[in-house]
Amino acid sequence: MPTTDRRPARRRRGAGRLTAATAAGALLCGGWLITDGASAPAGPPQPEPVPSAPAPSTPAPGTATPAPSRGPVLPPSPPARLRIRALKLNATVTPLGLDDQGRLTTPPAERHDLTGWYRGSATPGENGTTVIVGHVDDRRGPSVFFLLGRLHPGSTVTLTREDRRTVTFTVDAVRSYPKADFPTAQVYAATGRPELRLITCGGHYDHRTGYQANTVVFAHLTGIG
Repeated sequence: MPTTDRRPARRRRGAGRLTAATAAGALLCGGWLITDGASAPAGPPQPEPVPSAPAPSTPAPGTATPAPSRGPVLPPSPPARLRIRALKLNATVTPLGLDDQGRLTTPPAERHDLTGWYRGSATPGENGTTVIVGHVDDRRGPSVFFLLGRLHPGSTVTLTREDRRTVTFTVDAVRSYPKADFPTAQVYAATGRPELRLITCGGHYDHRTGYQANTVVFAHLTGIG
């Protein structure tokens, strides 16, 4: 049974504080069986792998740094629903904590309509990085983030918060990283403005160890409703 993260809400905001162990926990990919058997469907769509490239939110040398926000854009309120129009995705968001080894837990695999927000990260609209994870598939077939690799720069992701405010993020990039060479600091680093990371499994599927990579969507805040 995972342990409950009982730290005060204001002290645990900001994904820049994620530890390496927590990040690794968020990226564990189980040995799902969607690709087992001769009649199994094809695997999930994959973005181009860029194992050594900097995260899109990290400015390249000689480019301008994203302007930081002056304090939180919105007060804290957890996400309740996630919508991605380009994928026809409308999913519930549940809060996730850490297990007794300090690893991020995951939503129940049988819930194909459920994503998970790490409650140690920023809430949507706060300064910091909001982290949401979801399964790509399970024994029964595609799951909530199966099509995540189809997103592209300019796609939008909308999160409805518990206070009923809506926050829209625009995708900067979609990347694939090998699990063994995942750029933890780049993916989770705070950038001085509200940003979003969507993470699922991807890459080659191995029957013994599961998916060998992670698909990561990088996005930044572009609208508040």
